[in-house]
Amino acid sequence: MSKSTHHRADERRFLDERGSSGPLAPNGLNPATILEKPVRDRIVNSYFYQEQCFAVNEADIVDRVVEHVSFIGGVYGQFQKPTPFLCLAFKLLQLQPSDAILNEYLQFGGEKFKYLRALALFYIRLTRQDKDVYKVLEPFLEDKRKLRRKGRNGTSLTFMDEFVDDLLTKDRVCATSLWKMRKRDILEDLELLEARVSPLGDIEDLLEEEEEDRNGDGVKKEEEDSEGEVMELERDGTRTPDSRSQSRSPRGDRMDIDGGDYRRRTRDRSWSRSRSRSRSRSRSP
Repeated sequence: MSKSTHHRADERRFLDERGSSGPLAPNGLNPATILEKPVRDRIVNSYFYQEQCFAVNEADIVDRVVEHVSFIGGVYGQFQKPTPFLCLAFKLLQLQPSDAILNEYLQFGGEKFKYLRALALFYIRLTRQDKDVYKVLEPFLEDKRKLRRKGRNGTSLTFMDEFVDDLLTKDRVCATSLWKMRKRDILEDLELLEARVSPLGDIEDLLEEEEEDRNGDGVKKEEEDSEGEVMELERDGTRTPDSRSQSRSPRGDRMDIDGGDYRRRTRDRSWSRSRSRSRSRSRSP
């Protein structure tokens, strides 16, 4: 009687078989070795992976995301535990869902469950070719929904468009080293991608408009300064010499009055002195 076979919840058989003879991902990488070995070991030994990721299919992934995934990230905490997000991403590497299933994750499911969309985007970045990654991920740069991110330093707030931008530009996301893609300019030169049109418009046109606005503000400011100087000159020119003399006349009249009083008092004093002298002479024998 042959020995009965059974599944193992730690998925070590998947790692051993796929590491040597399993099918490759569309980008030519081995799905079992895309994640680093220390991260894989933490995942297969984690309680969540052994309890929730055993004998699941593509439909069960949706239920696991809705029930257990409330943040994105790689490993967290003092003991660097793998997040449910990373454990399910590793399970997707084993299942290798088709493009139609991934499209359902992104569109219909992603509109209701944002973490399901984030998981699908992360998986596409790990397994698809560079031109397909740009085509699929770039439309979701317009998704502004909030996401929680948990890592070694605690929990932080991010957004879906920031997460997508990290997947397109950074080399390491969610404790995973991303394979190096060719830049978008190179793919456009090879005619593998069309030139991307930003929702904000052409960047060169935006820079030209900003420069024109700055120049217009500078010219407007200079005109205002020149107009202010002209108004001051005109205000000064309206003051005639007569008006200036009139403005100074009260002070001059006051000075003249004071001078006349002083001369009159001096003349009275000299007259009284001469009179007293004449009286003294007449009294003398």
